[in-house]
Amino acid sequence: MPRLTSLRLTAALAIFAAVPLTPAAVAAPSAALKKPAAAQFAAVLTASTGKPMVHGTYTNGCIAGASQLAADSPHWQVLKPSRNRAWGHPALVRMVEDVARQVAADGHRGVLVGDLAQARGGPMPYGHNSHQTGLDADIWLTPLPERRLTPDELESFAPPSMVDLEAVTVTPAFGAAQIAMLARAARHPDVERIFVSPPIKQALCEQAGDGDRAWLRKVRPWRGHTSHMHVRIACPADSDACKDQDPVPEGDGCGPELASWLADPSWRTPGKRPYVPEKGLKLNAMPAACRKLVK
Repeated sequence: MPRLTSLRLTAALAIFAAVPLTPAAVAAPSAALKKPAAAQFAAVLTASTGKPMVHGTYTNGCIAGASQLAADSPHWQVLKPSRNRAWGHPALVRMVEDVARQVAADGHRGVLVGDLAQARGGPMPYGHNSHQTGLDADIWLTPLPERRLTPDELESFAPPSMVDLEAVTVTPAFGAAQIAMLARAARHPDVERIFVSPPIKQALCEQAGDGDRAWLRKVRPWRGHTSHMHVRIACPADSDACKDQDPVPEGDGCGPELASWLADPSWRTPGKRPYVPEKGLKLNAMPAACRKLVK
């Protein structure tokens, strides 16, 4: 019987070798590479094994060996956990945990966490253009409520905007708690920059006081971000294939740059909700290491 099995295997291999590959079979891998990468990354629900490693840029990259932020903790809750977007580099997860504990220690209970990244990073089908390398986290500017949100509420709760787009100023909901949250995040040593709506940056400049203003440098004005802060950490030292942004400019950012944002009405136009990237990133346009993560 062993000899017969061996003969059958040999015959089968010979037949396979004699059959030429069809054009469709040859084209299949190439066709997959030319498809939008978002659906392929979104379909992978677990992190890869091995050492955490970031590849590419914040808007064209991925992460291997990601960690997952716990969905529920005494000092934070993750909104819309069904999205499965609470993954990131271990340094990002630690940063969110640190900020949440510090906000709680300040008397504001903790934070509500939005999207980090998908299990292996990469582009998302909707919601973000960045958040691809496990180095970005959205933290809502509404502190953790006194009552824990139920599973249904976590999926539907929509924190309020802190910005009046017509008046180009913050709303009365923006106050000491939000300033403390932003300051805690900006002072974290791993944080590289934070994106907020221009009126929020203006309010910080006006209300931060005359003491330590160095943290204001990391807070950058950007369109959207009226309800949350988008916190970004720098590339990890051991991820050589990770591409950092240019350093933020010197100073507190409360001068001409902010004035130019406030004078430009284009950022005040509400975008599509949910945001869908205009051009779907194709898999063959991503770093080679990222293409391997979804095979």
